[in-house]
Formats: sequence, C-alpha cells, structure tokens
Amino acid sequence: MTADRARAQRRRRRRAAAVAAPVVVAGVAAGIVLSGPPWRPAHPAAAAAVTLGTAPVVRTNLTNTIQVSGSIGYAGSYTVVNQAAGTAYTALPVPGAMIRRGQGLYEVDGTPVTLFYGARPEWRPLSEGVPPGPDVAQLDRNLIALGYGAGLTVSDYFTGATAYAVELWQTARGLPVTGTVPLGQVAYAPGPLRITGVTPVPGSPPQPGTAVATATSPVPEVIAAVPVGQEYLVKAGDAVTVTLPDGVSTTPGVVTSLSSVASGAGGNAGSPPGGSTPSQGPGQGPGGSGQDTVQMTVRFTRTADTGHLDQAPVSVNVVAAQARDVLAVPVSALVALAGGGYAVDVVQGGAAHLVAVRTGLFSQTLVQVSGAGLAAGMRVQVPSS
Repeated sequence: MTADRARAQRRRRRRAAAVAAPVVVAGVAAGIVLSGPPWRPAHPAAAAAVTLGTAPVVRTNLTNTIQVSGSIGYAGSYTVVNQAAGTAYTALPVPGAMIRRGQGLYEVDGTPVTLFYGARPEWRPLSEGVPPGPDVAQLDRNLIALGYGAGLTVSDYFTGATAYAVELWQTARGLPVTGTVPLGQVAYAPGPLRITGVTPVPGSPPQPGTAVATATSPVPEVIAAVPVGQEYLVKAGDAVTVTLPDGVSTTPGVVTSLSSVASGAGGNAGSPPGGSTPSQGPGQGPGGSGQDTVQMTVRFTRTADTGHLDQAPVSVNVVAAQARDVLAVPVSALVALAGGGYAVDVVQGGAAHLVAVRTGLFSQTLVQVSGAGLAAGMRVQVPSS
C-alpha cells in the first residue's frame, strides 16, 4: 500500500467519523436553528467501523412541530333550569342524550318542556298584550325555524301572527292549544344540548328556578396543555393536526383560544368550570409534565373523525417553524469543522470535496442548508452503517 493510498484512507475514515457523529447532535437539536459551535468526535477509534453512502441534495419544504397532550371534550357548559310548577317530574333526560330544537327536554305532570334556541332564559309567560321585548323575538325565530311561522315577522311584539304560530306548534306537539306560552313550557339554550348530568329523579316535585340537568354542546373539541415556554408558538386561528387515541389516525383542527392564565404544577387555573381537562397525575399540571402550562382549545375541522369519543387522550401537533422551497440534506450529512461551522462532503465524478454550508431549520431527518455551488440533485456523503 503506497503512502498516498494510506493517507486517502485515513482521510475518508476521519470524514466518516465526523459524518456519523452529528446524528446524535441532531437528535438533541432537532427543532432549533443551529449556528454550530466547533465539534470533534469523542472516539476517533470507532471511525473504522463506519462505511459511507450518498444521499441527494433536495429542494423541499421543511416543517418543525411541537406536540402537546390533551383530551377530547365537548364545547360549552350549560345548566337547564326548570320554570314549570307542578306535582312531579314525569320524564327526565338521560346522560348522553342529544336534544335539539323542538324536542322535549323533560316532563312536568305529563306535559313536555320543549327546547328552543336562544341566549335569553324564559322569565315570563308570553301572550298578546305583553310588553314588547327581545324574548318575543326569540320565540318568533324558533317558531319560524320549526316551520310554524308562515307570514310571521320577527319582532319584539307578540302579534296575532305570533299567537297563530304558537297554536300551530301546540297542535303539532299535542299541547293545550291556547296561543299563549306559559312560563315553563319551553326552555332556552344557545343550541343543541348533549346531556351530561340530571339533578332530580322521576317523581320528585319540580321547583321553579332549580336545575334539572347539566349539558354541553354536541360539538367535540380538544383541551390541551401548552408549556408556558412554548406559548409564543401558538395563537388563535392556527391550523393544527390532532393525533387521535389510536396513535395513528390524524385529523385537522384550528386553535380557537389560548388561556391567558397559567396553571402551575399543582393547580388548574387554566381549566374552565365544568369543562374537560387533559388527564393529569398527582402533582402535575394539565399536561402531566409537572411544569406550568396554559390551556389551549382546538376545534375539529372534521368532527365526524372523532366519533363519540369523550375524555379520550390525544396529542396536538403545532407547527413551530416552516421553511419553504429550500435546499436540504440529511442531518447525518453534516460535517462539523474544527474551526466552527459545518460542511457537507459533495461527491462529484467519483471524488468527494468539502463544501461549507450554513444551516437553517432542522426537521426530524433533514436540515436546511445553503452554500456556494450547492444545488438540488448533487449527492453528499452520509454514513450507511
């Protein structure tokens, strides 16, 4: 073996060692932009065991994400308050029941109390001659939505047209046809209700002003815990990807809110009253990591993907950084230079030569690079074993 050949072999071994070692560095640094302090392999003797292959320089988009834990719950928290007087509750909803506009919520003395949609609770009986008010307009909107409002115009005034629409609704529901709405005949909620709990039992006496049931909307959402140190990466309106409980399936979502109150390791200041919270162990914050977190709420873009899951653990993937249309090489192609910075070993015409590069965004396996003469399609040396 000539002296030149021996020197060439030593050079390739040194490069192989320098190429192989950054795999460990990248594993720690993935997700950050490195300027790169000088580095030298700790065990040069291991270089002999490394063989080299090549990989292409590619032009691509890189994305870096953070992952936070959470759980599926349902949006909203509501209490159904009874306003009907009577002897006994004769029918009550069951937890899990979905109740929509025009359907019965419960019964008092055999008479159903019907769910209407609206933000204002029922507080007075409505009939012709009552002072005008937004509760009358709210009644009109529901009668029209249910198909009983032909010729009815939404207004604050209880008109003859309103009374006629009420009669049509009462006839269809099997109620006494009076053209008036007594206090307690309907109950209002902002939208459909998913019953989560029932307070009274059948046969118990109804008390006006007391709670009958608790409920949420039927709209699933995710409540997740974002570490305070990563809060700046997330804002309302951001698109995210949710990994479902099987750990494989994913579905898109949108961040709807981010709490301004941090929750410490032993508290849950970021949790909404009556809302779903991620699983947590003793002495841990909502994320289960023992560090301060803020609560993030995510709305699913495709609600059908979640089925009927409730309180099931999920993870939310948030894009932390993106680099579009950039040159990239495998992280393992980086060669740390003794004087600082990085290079890649470009293979051309059967020979390899070092090209100094500047690093940008690191993804899981690729790193953004730029350097004089570097172009997509070139091949760079990487460890193959």
